[in-house]
Amino acid sequence: MTNEKKYHRVATLGALLALSTLFSGQAAAQLTVVSFGGAYQEGQSKAVFQPAAKALGITIKEETYTGIADLRLKVKAGAVAWDIVASGSGSAARAGSEGLLEPLDYKTIDVSTFAPGLTQEFCVGGDVFSNVLAWNTKTYGEKGPQSWADFWDVKKFPGKRSYRKGVAGSLEPALMADGVPPAKVYEVLSAPGGIERAIKKIKELKPHIAVWWSSGAQHAQLMKDGEVDMITGWNGRFDVVAKDGAKVAYTFNQGILDYDCFGIPKGAPNKTLAMKFLNEISKPQYQAEFTKYITYGPANKKAYEGPAIPAAYAKTLPSHPDNAAKQIMIDLNWYTKNEARASELYQNMLTE
Repeated sequence: MTNEKKYHRVATLGALLALSTLFSGQAAAQLTVVSFGGAYQEGQSKAVFQPAAKALGITIKEETYTGIADLRLKVKAGAVAWDIVASGSGSAARAGSEGLLEPLDYKTIDVSTFAPGLTQEFCVGGDVFSNVLAWNTKTYGEKGPQSWADFWDVKKFPGKRSYRKGVAGSLEPALMADGVPPAKVYEVLSAPGGIERAIKKIKELKPHIAVWWSSGAQHAQLMKDGEVDMITGWNGRFDVVAKDGAKVAYTFNQGILDYDCFGIPKGAPNKTLAMKFLNEISKPQYQAEFTKYITYGPANKKAYEGPAIPAAYAKTLPSHPDNAAKQIMIDLNWYTKNEARASELYQNMLTE
């Protein structure tokens, strides 16, 4: 073989090796994201996951799960294949305290334009929703009950109620109905006897609670079917069934602002890239786009600037400043410290 042929052969092999390395690198630049499925994840995929992946030049594999319990099993087994998990804020706080999530690098993830209270050590906010008071407009018209005191007032507003079976978001309305100013709710709950006071107030209403709901799908269906006259629940779920003809309205007054967020599992295979992806999806354009799929507001305040979210529509979202001002922000520190005990007392009340 001549030196010239040897040179061409080596050059060709070198080029093929370079291409192989390039393509293998591209194949490695993939993240696995897990969320809750259904229309919610479909919106996330179209508005957030896929556009952000395209912007970063990577690919996204999407999976679904039922919650942090699934993650706990994988972390304990040392079999984590997920890079990013969608979670409720409270679940993320508990998962972080258990060592199931990586601490987030906020030098990489820019949250400088986020609304206060929508980030935590282990999870960065993605969308904001509200636990609100909703009512059947066939029963009460468009101007139904406007406060938790009204929800408890069975003489002024007679009818069947529905309340959450779990403790999350259930004690706060009871204290407001009992006269506690919204700004003092968690202070009272943290004081001796505070949890018991809230549960006592719920016991007063118990004879009028026809259904104790346990999921968003259930509480939305209750209103769609007209089974109850008044209910607690998540604003976006009520908006979805209202579009399908449900006779339902709600108020943000005395609502409880909460948020869904994104975290990185402990031992995630692509932690560094996952941090960069979280930074990308925290940008306002993705969060603004997601509002087109469900009436959950953006965590990034800049999403409200410009034409991405029409002004009239923006005013229907829970994190819009006008609506946020009427509500309290969920206190995750309180839940981390007190939820186990509060839940036990709450479940005892349900079975009495």
